[in-house]
Amino acid sequence: MKKILTYFKPYKRQSLLGPLFKLLEATFELLVPFVVARIVDVGLGEFVEGKGYIYADKGYIGWMCALLALFGLLGLAFSVTAQYFSARAATGVSAGVRSDLFKKLQSLSYKDIDRMGEATMLTRMTSDVDKMQTGINLFLRLLLRSPFIVFGALVCACIIDPASFGVFGGAILVLAVVVYAVMFLCMPLYKKTQAKLDKVLLSTRENLTGARVLRAFCKEEDERNLFDERNGQLTKERKFVGGIAAITNPLTFVLVNLAIILLLYTCGIRVDGGTLTQGKVIALYNLMSQILIELIKLANLIVTVAKAVASAERIEAVLNMQPSLEIENETPTSAFTDDMIVFDHVSARYNEGAEDALSDISFTLKKGETLGVIGGTGSGKSTLVNLIPHFYDVREGRVFVNGRNVKNASVQNYLREKIGVVPQKAQLFKGTIRENLLWGRADATDEELWAAAKIAQADEFIRQKGGLDTPVEQGGKNFSGGQKQRLTVARALVRNPDILILDDSSSALDYATDAEMRRGIRELDTTVVIVSQRASSVREADKILVLDEGEAVGMGTHEELMQSCEVYREIYFSQYEKEEVNA
Repeated sequence: MKKILTYFKPYKRQSLLGPLFKLLEATFELLVPFVVARIVDVGLGEFVEGKGYIYADKGYIGWMCALLALFGLLGLAFSVTAQYFSARAATGVSAGVRSDLFKKLQSLSYKDIDRMGEATMLTRMTSDVDKMQTGINLFLRLLLRSPFIVFGALVCACIIDPASFGVFGGAILVLAVVVYAVMFLCMPLYKKTQAKLDKVLLSTRENLTGARVLRAFCKEEDERNLFDERNGQLTKERKFVGGIAAITNPLTFVLVNLAIILLLYTCGIRVDGGTLTQGKVIALYNLMSQILIELIKLANLIVTVAKAVASAERIEAVLNMQPSLEIENETPTSAFTDDMIVFDHVSARYNEGAEDALSDISFTLKKGETLGVIGGTGSGKSTLVNLIPHFYDVREGRVFVNGRNVKNASVQNYLREKIGVVPQKAQLFKGTIRENLLWGRADATDEELWAAAKIAQADEFIRQKGGLDTPVEQGGKNFSGGQKQRLTVARALVRNPDILILDDSSSALDYATDAEMRRGIRELDTTVVIVSQRASSVREADKILVLDEGEAVGMGTHEELMQSCEVYREIYFSQYEKEEVNA
């Protein structure tokens, strides 16, 4: 919780003024029983059976009622002010936490994101932050107010009638034990419920994003059963912890009402004996009722704060995460060279203890050259290109970009700014085509956007759809797969990158469109890495790397590999025959 507390620093004033104004409101509330006692004992006069109150001082009663109204107005003003400051602090803290949480998630490596899972990250950003904000708001408003009322009522009862201290003190002690026990039991249980919520959100997200696949394979019933199972587990956990928390209110009511019965019984005997006035009995009853109300509020506060603390600990666990990417802060000694990309005996794996996805890969790619990477499914093609921008760490060996180790902190900005990446899955963002293309470079002109779109073979359908200001729906669902791929290629080209990585980015394109796009890219002064399942896409590359189960089984030009690499020949001839049939 220490890290979360640092977010209160900009809101110190609000965090202090909120509870302070609540204490002022509570002070006036504690004065009310004294005024009521004076109205009964002084204002109403003497009670005579059959005649009611005689010698009543109506003027005095009027002044006391006016004083009660003044207390009420002042209490209302202080309460509204306290709510304002508490809400400001709670909203500000949660905004700061949410902002840093988003930045932290942005800084995590692909490996960290894969390990945590998207559903868990979404829960942290939404549900957990909301619960924390609600807890902070109630905490600032009631944490001091409720104990102040409880112990203040105890002090006031001692002032009015010292003999009633035992009843008040005993009731408060028993109720404090009950509230603490509930908090002790609920805190770990709320953490478990949030973990169950992660699984429910995971099912929801997978079903929404994979709706077409589910229906294509008639898996709706299976997914409904899985969701019902996970939702049932979440419901069961919440019912259990909710049942424990629900005991608090009725148990508090029972204990306080027993204390009220005991109080009225003992006070009634003393009123009959003439040692206690009726007004003081009413005041003591009001004080006990205030304790009841505040303890109920405190019990609810404890439950809410328990949820907030559990959520805050989950958030803090993410904020304390250190990105797993290894960054070296040493000043590099090597100068930039014509060797744009160098893999020096590189091995890589995704998780500790797993098998290597790449094993002992070495090659050099000079500036302006094109490297084609081909191989079967699971051969490590995407892993290889993800090492170039340092999305993942190598297990052994080194990766150099323009003579600099990608792990070096001084080249991190270079990697992000000078490398254009087109991932396997074409991802567009809600907005317009222009806004999506400007991700490549924010200050690009319309001419540059159209030039990049032309090379990517996207200019024609952009014009047909209405130009650069054509709306893009979430995920680019108003575009076909091939159109989305061409737009993502154009987005990378807008950056005018020194290195362009195309990770199977033409799988949805026909052969002619793919060939035209590659022809346009070859005319650029850019080092290109093409990952593809198609031999035709890499055939004209300066070098072709053939991968098989994470190992390099061939390296050379198309002609060289046709002579020396059996794996490449098998891939090429199988596709060549298919192309002939299609022709």
